[in-house]
Amino acid sequence: MRLATWNVNSVKARLPRLLEWLEQSAPDVLCLQETKLATDAFPAEEVKALGYDTAHHGEGRWNGVALLSRVGLDDVRRGFAGDPGWGGEPGGEEPLFEEPKLEARAVSAVCGGVRVWSVYVPNGRAPESAHYGYKLNWLEALRVAVSQDLATGEPVAVCGDFNVAPADSDVFDPAAFIGSTHVTKPERDAVAALVAAGLSDIVPKPMKGPNPFTYWDYRAGMFHQDKGMRIDLALVSAAVAGAVKGAYIDREARKGKGPSDHAPVVIDFDI
Repeated sequence: MRLATWNVNSVKARLPRLLEWLEQSAPDVLCLQETKLATDAFPAEEVKALGYDTAHHGEGRWNGVALLSRVGLDDVRRGFAGDPGWGGEPGGEEPLFEEPKLEARAVSAVCGGVRVWSVYVPNGRAPESAHYGYKLNWLEALRVAVSQDLATGEPVAVCGDFNVAPADSDVFDPAAFIGSTHVTKPERDAVAALVAAGLSDIVPKPMKGPNPFTYWDYRAGMFHQDKGMRIDLALVSAAVAGAVKGAYIDREARKGKGPSDHAPVVIDFDI
């Protein structure tokens, strides 16, 4: 099976590139994040023409996750029990919600015998932000939900944009991120706790250079200087980890006109 994950940063803006990449790379399952479409607005017919069924969980302008599969799409779950939801930022531009708002950040399904999750973890904004607390709570709720899947014994893969660089080696310069999110100890501990539940972090090989980065800011030539981060992760259960034949970052997909600021991560395994 070939499994891939990609924060596409708007399916509408990236659709020609997405369809071209599907044809060229031919993943059996693709996890997408930041689709930025309503649930019923995903271009399912276009990907169906390439042999893919779609499970999409969206909310319109923000967020959104999807699974594209040509090896089955069973027991689809949009969201997960225990999701804390986003309550708004006190004193911020957003109003405080009367009830926490459940965002479109997770979708899972059984694809070819593997329970595959596509997740888009909250950004966290700043360590002093209420969104940072939401991020930590969301990751803990995800750990509980994934643990329940792992307890069934079925193979599991949790893929997506985690908005966390697990180690200093996953950023171009640790000193540049002091005081910022994505690298703080609580965030890294939250991802480590998810891994400790029974998953392995599959670190893909870069197509160029020594750094396994998956994200580069659009500004200041960060991509061309390889000043990036590894925040797009593939965390897999033992059955999948033991069957991995290779994993790589498709850096070429980050090039050209109008790319996403993330590159796809591709994993090949026999299961």
